Amino acid sequence: MASRPLDEKTVTTLVAEATAAPSMHNAQPWRFHYRTDERVVLLYADPRRAMPRSDPDNRALHIGCGAALLNLRVAAAHADLVPETTLLPEPDDPLLLAAVHLADPVGGVRDEDLARLHPAIRQRHTSRHPFAEKDIPEDVRAALQDAAVQEGAALLFPGPWHAETVLDLVHDAESRDLMDPGANEDLVRWTRLGPEADTAVDGVPEYAFGPRKRNGKAPVRDFAGRRPVADRGTTAFEYTPHLALLSTRGEGPAEWLRAGQALERVLLEATLADLATSLTSHALEEPELRLLARDPASGTGQVQMVLRLGYGPRGPATPRRPVRDVLEIT
Repeated sequence: MASRPLDEKTVTTLVAEATAAPSMHNAQPWRFHYRTDERVVLLYADPRRAMPRSDPDNRALHIGCGAALLNLRVAAAHADLVPETTLLPEPDDPLLLAAVHLADPVGGVRDEDLARLHPAIRQRHTSRHPFAEKDIPEDVRAALQDAAVQEGAALLFPGPWHAETVLDLVHDAESRDLMDPGANEDLVRWTRLGPEADTAVDGVPEYAFGPRKRNGKAPVRDFAGRRPVADRGTTAFEYTPHLALLSTRGEGPAEWLRAGQALERVLLEATLADLATSLTSHALEEPELRLLARDPASGTGQVQMVLRLGYGPRGPATPRRPVRDVLEIT
């Protein structure tokens, strides 16, 4: 017997929750196409939202789309559906990143491991605020590492020397940007200042910049740069930031999509554990820098994202494009 078609409201809700995912500069580089007869959601990259200066190989674009894919899978599981997922289903169409068949569960059993993450989708926000100088319990770290493993990635909590190396790479990237007038083209394009921040549907609005860093070592990118932002204070950040490095075995579009799914699964787990999170790939925009960031002991894996974790404000919600702008139903 053929599966019953899903109603448009259900599909719209699933895609709305998918688009709550993080993406570089909140560019939201995705499109969705739902084929009603097949009960398949197709996830496409949107090249109009690519960043040629800071993401020339579209690595970050794929990671953002992978995060949206994980959210779609979580939302489907919550709706008692089975998201049967195929990455890169059409080799001749590089913009088609994934196909998700929304099947009925066998015997009425849903994927509880995915479904339990659902409340965190709307609670997760990037925080560019200071975190407390407080340790993260070992059982929480283990749960985050397990979340990455379930999506084919690895999460490493670097030791003090390794963490200092990563922080140095981040600071070096910031210094290079100051010396290159064109380096911040993508950042300027995707930040929203003044009245535009109140009406934007994408990008990083000024109310999400967080305070300027007076001191401390937390790797928090200043989205304002040298541009003035009204009513923005300055404060101290943590001197011992808790960093985690998300890595995959290899490089390329499939690995980047896996990294994005692993990243979002880790972020949702962290949110359920009452952790605040922020991300930086500033020091990973060049392949040779990703090699320098990896575990010096094993020397293996490709670092795809640096996470900052801790206890503090979760940060405000950032805007999202209306679902009608990213979803086609046929």
